[in-house]
Amino acid sequence: MRRLVRSWRRRVAVDGHSMEPSLRPGDWLLVDPEAYRHRPAVRGELVVAVDPREPSRLLIKRVAQVLDEGRLTLAGDHPAHTHDRLIVAAGDVVGRPWLRYWPPPLAIIR
Repeated sequence: MRRLVRSWRRRVAVDGHSMEPSLRPGDWLLVDPEAYRHRPAVRGELVVAVDPREPSRLLIKRVAQVLDEGRLTLAGDHPAHTHDRLIVAAGDVVGRPWLRYWPPPLAIIR
């Protein structure tokens, strides 16, 4: 059985509109850093990943495509941002958002 490592220390805030309507600016999310340790992310899942353009920054995006050699194409949900796709190495994925805790009410993210 897999041990869950979910804590308040692993959290991120949404900044920007690229993930609307799923996520909005100001949403705070808890992140499971162990989610992809034993399996790769699959198409349609949300991930938190290192921004390949600015490595000190994290991104919250949806996996649009799984490529060869352990790479992922990430994209936003907002219709105006669907053309903004980034390719990242699977190793640059730092976790999976699993709970939006702010603003209330609590909602599990799918």
